[in-house]
Amino acid sequence: MTTETSTNSPLGTSGGADDARGVLGPTDRTRLRRLNQRGRYDRAAIDAVLDGTLMCSVGYILDGKPYVTPTAHWREGDHVYWHGSSASRMLKFLRTGPEICFNAAAMDGLVLARSGMHSSINYRSVTLYGQVEIVEGRDQKLASLEAFVEKITPGRWAQLRFPTDQELKATTVCRLPITEGAAKIRTGPPHDDAEDMDLDVWAGVLHYRTVFDGLEADPDLKAGVEPDPALELAPTWPEPWQDTVKRAGAAD
Repeated sequence: MTTETSTNSPLGTSGGADDARGVLGPTDRTRLRRLNQRGRYDRAAIDAVLDGTLMCSVGYILDGKPYVTPTAHWREGDHVYWHGSSASRMLKFLRTGPEICFNAAAMDGLVLARSGMHSSINYRSVTLYGQVEIVEGRDQKLASLEAFVEKITPGRWAQLRFPTDQELKATTVCRLPITEGAAKIRTGPPHDDAEDMDLDVWAGVLHYRTVFDGLEADPDLKAGVEPDPALELAPTWPEPWQDTVKRAGAAD
């Protein structure tokens, strides 16, 4: 298991994106002040977490009150995307272009220490900040939705009935530029106090992975229609957490 630390990547010192280095400069609200060795500002780590997760949370202030809405996301280049019904309260509000907070996270294991104090969780997470943008235009919206379908079920878009104009109208696609944010990643074993190392308590990591678990046909499925063999490979997505962390680098 890799234990490469965040200090191996050059970190920017000012806000905004540094395209030349592929690094987001820490800002006042993204600079990690506790356990900062787990922080990563390079796009390689941030993109790996976004690409290796499916569910996210979008936080915003509406009518003076805080809200967090869970949804599914995907990344295209320098933006992270999500979509939903144009009639939803959240998406009607997001069309006004407010500042939001976005988070995606995945648990990779329970870190079982010799004490409760030092027990922990191995995880990957990304938090982003910025102003919402709405994907406008029929072709642009179609391209974004195709990217979403292809992320979760590669090759399926070409098999599906093409969206109607009414369906596209009923769907809002939002995106957030990846210009302010950070990843936070923990890997590795527990870190117990020296005086606890001789205790007769098992310590280590109980690995955790989310997988798809078989196909269940629609009861109304037309007779003779078989699933695409590629769907049987669904448990390989998201990619194994070891590959994601190894590519991104992490600190324990």
